Amino acid sequence: MSKPRLTAFHWVPAPFQGQVRDLPVRWALEEAGLEYDERLIEGEAHKAPAYRALHPFGKVPVYEDAGIVLFESGAIVLHIAETHGVLLPREPAARGHAKAWLIAALNSVDPDIIALGDIDHFAANESWAKTGRPQIVEHLTGRLRDIAAQLERRDFLAGEFSVADIMMIAVLRGLRHTTLVSEIPFLREYRDRCESRPAFQRALAAQLRPFVRAESQQRSI
Repeated sequence: MSKPRLTAFHWVPAPFQGQVRDLPVRWALEEAGLEYDERLIEGEAHKAPAYRALHPFGKVPVYEDAGIVLFESGAIVLHIAETHGVLLPREPAARGHAKAWLIAALNSVDPDIIALGDIDHFAANESWAKTGRPQIVEHLTGRLRDIAAQLERRDFLAGEFSVADIMMIAVLRGLRHTTLVSEIPFLREYRDRCESRPAFQRALAAQLRPFVRAESQQRSI
């Protein structure tokens, strides 16, 4: 039986290493105990028509398995969970909550994190950014406290570790350059609890490995 194949970037700039969205897919595969092949793309390969046929936005990840080709990390993680019977609670209500939190991570939390990252990484000195940043931080902090409130009574968002936690942590990693998560105790403890899982550590190492290799090769030129 052939292994699934995951397409990722061979290198990204340092601020984004450890948070490219192939990470949650790698994490789900590690939690499921599934081996996979890795396809690394570089340069302008993501703009080529052949790649756009796999991912219409020319991004990563792309996941290929048994004739199925998927893009969007949340969809891929959910597909892995449903196909292999992992990372979703059996009890219907909890299962539904896991899916709801996966979507909430991407729809209700991620947009503000992306907006903040765009300012901090690309436009920190622009006047419009300095004016708009406090409002984004205020709104985002409210969302983070809403998440933390759910974790006062449970270790994981759906009661047990699931796809919800994989996607939420993947999203929250976009705040690593800030103290917004660490300033909220329940959220900080949740992050640390999830990121201490061996499967996460293996997934993170797998994503970082080609970046380190690419940088080493560049230095040797």
